[in-house]
Amino acid sequence: MKNGTKNIIKKELTRVFTDKKLILSLFILPGVLIMVMYSIMGNLIDNMVSDIGDHVPNVYIQNSPEGLEDAIQAAGFKANINYLKASDETASVQDSIKAGDTDLLVVFDENFMDTIYAYSGNGDAIPEVKTFYNPSEEYSSTARDSFVNSALQAFRQTLLAERVGNVEQLQIFYIDKVPESSVVMDEGKATGKSLSMLLPFLINILLFQGAMSLGVDAITGEKERGTLSSMLLSPIKRREIVNGKLISLAILTSLSAVIYVVSVVIGIQNLQGGSMGDISKLRFSPVELVQLLTILLVLVYLFVAVVAFVAVHARTQKEAATYVLPMYIVVMLASIMTMFSGGADKGIKYFALPIYNSCLCIQNLLVGELTIQQYGLTIGTLALLAFLVSALVTKAFNSEKVMFNA
Repeated sequence: MKNGTKNIIKKELTRVFTDKKLILSLFILPGVLIMVMYSIMGNLIDNMVSDIGDHVPNVYIQNSPEGLEDAIQAAGFKANINYLKASDETASVQDSIKAGDTDLLVVFDENFMDTIYAYSGNGDAIPEVKTFYNPSEEYSSTARDSFVNSALQAFRQTLLAERVGNVEQLQIFYIDKVPESSVVMDEGKATGKSLSMLLPFLINILLFQGAMSLGVDAITGEKERGTLSSMLLSPIKRREIVNGKLISLAILTSLSAVIYVVSVVIGIQNLQGGSMGDISKLRFSPVELVQLLTILLVLVYLFVAVVAFVAVHARTQKEAATYVLPMYIVVMLASIMTMFSGGADKGIKYFALPIYNSCLCIQNLLVGELTIQQYGLTIGTLALLAFLVSALVTKAFNSEKVMFNA
C-alpha cells in the first residue's frame, strides 16, 4: 500500500475516532437504540400474552345440554358464563361480540341430547354446536379455541363413552404419543435456518446504510467544506486518494455493521425468547468463516464504491442523499426477495445477481449448504462490479469539472 493511500486512511480514521460526537452517533447510539427498541417490543409482547392468559372471558351458552357444566369444570375452562334459554334472543350478544365486550356465544341445537340419543346410524340427524366469535379480537379468538379444544372436547369424549362403552375401541392406533421423542434435528442447522430468514437481509441493509451515512459526509461533505479541494492540490495521486477513501470507509462501515448486526441478533433473541434458536449452537468450519468474511468484505467495498460514485457527483450532501436513496431501495428489495424464497431450489444463475447473491450465499452458509460454485460466482460478480465502480470513482476524481463542481 502506497504512502499516499496510508495517509488518507489514517486521516479518515483519525477524523472519526477523535470526534466523540461521531463515535456516539455512528457506533454507540444506533446499537443501543436497536437493543432498547427490541427490548421494549419484547416487554410489550410479553405483557400482551400475559394479559390474554389472565383474561377471564365473557361467554354466553344457549340451550346448554345436560352434562356440559360438568365437562367445563373437568376441563378447567374458566369463564364468566351466562346461560340462555331457547327463547332468548342472541342478536344483542352477537353485537356485543362484534364490539369486543363479549367474547363468545355458543349455541347448541334444540333438543341436542334427544337427537344424540336417537341416533342409530341410518342417516339420522347429527346435532350442531355453533360458536360465534370475533377473530379480530384476541380475547374472543382465545376464548373460542380454549372452549372448543377443552370443554367441548371433554364433553364429546363423555358422550362417546356413553355410546360405545369403551372409547379406546375407536382408537385404531396412536401417532407419536410422546411427540418430543420423534424429533430428529440438528440444532445448529435449525438455528441457522431460523436466522437465515432475517439476518442476510439485515446485513445488506445495515452495510449499505453505514456506507451511505459515512460516504456522503466523507466525500460530498468535504467538497462542501472545501477540504477535498486542498487534498486534490497536494502531491498525493488522485488514485491514492480514492483508494484511501474507499478503504477507510470500508473499515468504518464494517465496524458499524458488526455493531448493528450484533445488536439486532441480541434484540431478536430477547424479543422472541430464544424461539429462533440458540446462537451458540451455530458451528462454522474455518473454511466457512473465511467464506463469510470474504463475502462481507467484498460486499462492503461494493457498497462503499457505489455510494462514493454518487457522492462524488453530487454538489451538496442533501443532493447526494437524494441520489443514494433509490439505490438503497434497490438493495432493500433485492434483500427482501431472499426472505420469502423458503426452500425453493436456487439455481446457479441466481448467484450471478449482485446483492441478491450475497443474501443467498449467507443463507446457505448459515445452514451449511454453500457450494464452491455458488461462492465463487458470487465473489466474482461482486468483485468485478466493485472494481468497475471503483474505476468510475477514480475517473470522476480525475475530472476537474466533477471535483470542483464546475
